[in-house]
Amino acid sequence: MSGAKCPTLLFVAGSLLLMPGLALAAGADPSVPVPSVRQEGGQPVQADQEGAPSPTLTPAEPVLKEAPPLPEIPVLNEDDARAEATRLTSAFRHEVPVALKVSAVQKAAWIMLAQEQLQQSSFPLDRPQVVLVVDRNPAVQRMCLMLALPGRSDWQVIGSTKVSTGTTGRKFYYITPTGVFNNTADILGYRALGTKNENGIMGNGTKGMRVWDFGWQWAEKGWLPSREKGQIRLEMHATDPVYLESRLGHVASEGCIRIPSSLNIFIDKHGLIDVEDEQMAVIDNRFRALLRPDRVVSSLAGSAVIVVDSASRPDLAHVNLSENKAATRHAVQTHS
Repeated sequence: MSGAKCPTLLFVAGSLLLMPGLALAAGADPSVPVPSVRQEGGQPVQADQEGAPSPTLTPAEPVLKEAPPLPEIPVLNEDDARAEATRLTSAFRHEVPVALKVSAVQKAAWIMLAQEQLQQSSFPLDRPQVVLVVDRNPAVQRMCLMLALPGRSDWQVIGSTKVSTGTTGRKFYYITPTGVFNNTADILGYRALGTKNENGIMGNGTKGMRVWDFGWQWAEKGWLPSREKGQIRLEMHATDPVYLESRLGHVASEGCIRIPSSLNIFIDKHGLIDVEDEQMAVIDNRFRALLRPDRVVSSLAGSAVIVVDSASRPDLAHVNLSENKAATRHAVQTHS
């Protein structure tokens, strides 16, 4: 993120990552079905199947001999960053009707868990930016959008909603892994086609919903008592608005992160984790075509989704459980 990348090398890296055979070569579980990456109109044929990989990135045609320089990533000072976060908070309240309140106790717990994950990873928090914090605790199942400030613990909440992460007890359903997952330009991502599967379900939501692809990740097999690990295609996407969106707030997915459609649009419209995609859109039409034409990109755009588990900390698990119940009661009262 800190410097310009060579487009040719970047495309090669993306292409290697998305080769179906790479998962096995890297030691992936051969029993896990790997979706095909055949394309139709620039989309994976299984674009509405949860966990379907993004289109393979190959060098753009024609290859530019002299590509224009990538734009600099904005670096705001703390006052300007907080002002922009406040603007996003106001927009969140208007654009995401399923928003939930976040208490001071819950905010502090999520910040602490997120910062622990950042310290364990190689992700450089080198500028004020938005991060998406997902608590996979089965009793919580929430996402919180925050302004993350380097070297500070007083991060600013932008908004929060229910989500669904990986469940247990169903074959080939994985537990969503914890960690910091970066939306890099090595993988293009795609948009849902809005088609239904054999059960009449739109796996990635209605047509045009964004699918963010974080590549192959190791995850625990939720159907095995041993919890041995295999590889999944970790993605974040919307879900069927009629049959499944009302069930958000409970573990349900095959390992991906399911989010409300209004939150999907909000993150997409404001480019909140698309900072690298925005850079590549300057030199590659495929990224330009992926991004919304009506987007209003925030200067706090980042790339990180941080998955935490408050259940791993009994003191925080109790706090989050009670706070989540209180927030759910408030949401029911608000919409009744």
